[in-house]
Amino acid sequence: MGSSGMIGGLVLAECLRRPDVAQVTIITRKHSGIRHDKLVEVRHQDFLDYSGLDPRYLSGQDVCFYCVGVYTGQVPADRFKEITIDYTRAFSEALKLASPQASFCLLSGQGADPDEKSRIMFARDKGIAENALLRLHFPHTYLFRPGYIYPVTRRKEPNLMYSTLRALYKPLSAIFPHIGVPSDTLARRMVEVGLAGGEKSVYEHRDIFS
Repeated sequence: MGSSGMIGGLVLAECLRRPDVAQVTIITRKHSGIRHDKLVEVRHQDFLDYSGLDPRYLSGQDVCFYCVGVYTGQVPADRFKEITIDYTRAFSEALKLASPQASFCLLSGQGADPDEKSRIMFARDKGIAENALLRLHFPHTYLFRPGYIYPVTRRKEPNLMYSTLRALYKPLSAIFPHIGVPSDTLARRMVEVGLAGGEKSVYEHRDIFS
């Protein structure tokens, strides 16, 4: 899920590239434009309800990479909550019914609050989403909490803060190597852990580099 986003698109490309991945299923609202022998593209509009989705698209899955998200400030608070919490809950519950033995890799964020009490909307809602997923007890659940993600491919930045961070990243990373994680590094790490398994369930920002 989330294959049209920055990290989701890189995760998809990495999975299609790897010889140990036989098939990749993506669920998307819009046609991806990608043609590949391994790719199964499923068009689905309602990310809150998967009852109408053909069960064969969710069954028999080994690993899920869930990269759906939105930047703080891009949408109102109620919409942020819906995308961050409700979308995650709806999809993970549907996948658990269809593929109970799958591993689940969630792209979360640095500062996610597992106590769900933070006054910061991002931290609180990310924590709620993580807990909703953990309660489903997939055999393996991996939470990735990156801080700043440096886009290796130029894009239109979502706001002034991200434009500034992009401009400062290279000179600052020479002094502080872990000030941000390159987007391709994060995507590769997620795929490696999802396919081979990981030594921990929560990958904080620094853990992504090791």
